[in-house]
Amino acid sequence: MKRHPSLLPALDRLLPPPLVSAHFVLGLEVARLLRWLVPPPEIEGRRFAIKVDDVGLRSCFTCRNGRFRPLWTTEADLELGASFGDFLALVRGTSDADTLFFQRRLRIAGDTELGLIVKNWLDAADRPAWLRRAGGQA
Repeated sequence: MKRHPSLLPALDRLLPPPLVSAHFVLGLEVARLLRWLVPPPEIEGRRFAIKVDDVGLRSCFTCRNGRFRPLWTTEADLELGASFGDFLALVRGTSDADTLFFQRRLRIAGDTELGLIVKNWLDAADRPAWLRRAGGQA
């Protein structure tokens, strides 16, 4: 079967960064409002990038006043890169950041101390039961 190049990487280059990041930031904000993902004070004002390699999108955001917001810049203090499936496994809790990192399936670039803060925060986040079940855990 012939594969056609995805339009998403082209959108990543053509659209302003906040539009590319809006979908991701909306998801973070919903998780925050439902108290599934409460940002720790240590990430306040820091700039983040999430690069989904196989989709070709890079979402840039910050946390201001305890809320997630898209960035106009593509500069980041910390960038995490992985495939969509690996990010989904992190969200569901079926894989942890350490395992993916040491298997070279998760790339971390930038501020090492901030990376550890984010890793520990995400590892400690309590996932809703429906999300854990979706990942194969009861």
